[in-house]
Amino acid sequence: MTWRFTSHTGFVSAVLALLVGCAGQARAQEIVELGDRSANCDEDPACFNRLHPAIPMAARARPGETIVFHSRNASDFDLDPEAPPDPRDGDVGKGTVHPVTGPVHIEGGEPGDVLKVRILDIAPGPWAYTSITSNGFVTEEIEGPIRVLWRLNRDVAVSDDLPGVRIPNRSFPGIVTVLPGPDQHAQMMAREAALWEAGGAVSPPTYVTHASPQEICGEGGTHSGECLRTIPPREHGGNMDIRYLQVGASVYLPCYVQGCGLGIGDVHFAQGDGEVSGTALEMDATVTLITELIKDDGRRLERGPHYEGPSTLLDIPSRSFYATTGFPIKEQGEVPADMRYLEADKVATLENLSKDISLAARNALLEMIEYISETYGYTKEQAYIIASVAVDLRIGQLVDVPNVGVTAILPLDIFESR
Repeated sequence: MTWRFTSHTGFVSAVLALLVGCAGQARAQEIVELGDRSANCDEDPACFNRLHPAIPMAARARPGETIVFHSRNASDFDLDPEAPPDPRDGDVGKGTVHPVTGPVHIEGGEPGDVLKVRILDIAPGPWAYTSITSNGFVTEEIEGPIRVLWRLNRDVAVSDDLPGVRIPNRSFPGIVTVLPGPDQHAQMMAREAALWEAGGAVSPPTYVTHASPQEICGEGGTHSGECLRTIPPREHGGNMDIRYLQVGASVYLPCYVQGCGLGIGDVHFAQGDGEVSGTALEMDATVTLITELIKDDGRRLERGPHYEGPSTLLDIPSRSFYATTGFPIKEQGEVPADMRYLEADKVATLENLSKDISLAARNALLEMIEYISETYGYTKEQAYIIASVAVDLRIGQLVDVPNVGVTAILPLDIFESR
């Protein structure tokens, strides 16, 4: 970890130009910089991959100061194809996921405040990967295995594993988070434990392999088995994976602890709405941002963070598109995979489910995967990867009962043949 104050240099100079005062005079800006990608997360005191109020702050910053986060890819592995194999690879519980840079104590932050985080710059690393994971949206239909390695620059991503595809840079941090407070932590632990007991899909905190910080969350740590996984987002933010949180966007997070405990991680070079294979273009990156504390704002953020930005962030990176649709229709006798834990006997007998947005989305996605495969000659596994990094799943309507509607939108300019 580095934690220092310095004059701006390199790419940061362009970022700091945004911070020049109304008088128009540039001055040296104080920068808080943290994260050491030359080490694994468990070797870097400015990295954590679990969530607990007891995790200590790695740095301090005043509101308005520039903060530079050197973040790791979601796996915490070296993505260079020449790198030796990581001995942690193959961990069935994915204990290294996700390494988050931080937490940063924002001076003056108190429980009840709102922390505004504005993204100023994202510098991608040289490599990214996309794979089909066990928690992919339709992985029971298209299992893989497949792993695509991408070469990155500031403009596009290309891969020998997907010839003919060029993905434009739309980088964003998948994880923007604060630390949960004791009350929030207890509530989250209790409700996820209840869901686990009911058979729902949960990443349990009891899996402590490769947990970091080890002295708190790892085996024998002071709170071993009590640290939340970073895989799901929650009210504190976390792994929201919202592709619109690009440069120029601002995120509003609730502050639960003194100093809030800001962390950044899981940066994506690009992603479709849905991240359907379970991964996007997962990369190392350097994220530059500033913060603002908002007191007595009236926004309680009880159900989740808010965000804002220019409307251009909502655009697809293409001049034209092709789209499919989906409705909550299925074969009689079929029980959708994500509903099986409910053990609802009625589901199997029906061919149409009422207002089931998840089933509608699955159908729209499967139609799109078939279209990409048949039209462009990719395997279904390759088409699934393309959908994960480029296809947007969007809600058409939620009221035309029983058939709510989802559409899957494919930006056609990603194909070099266009």
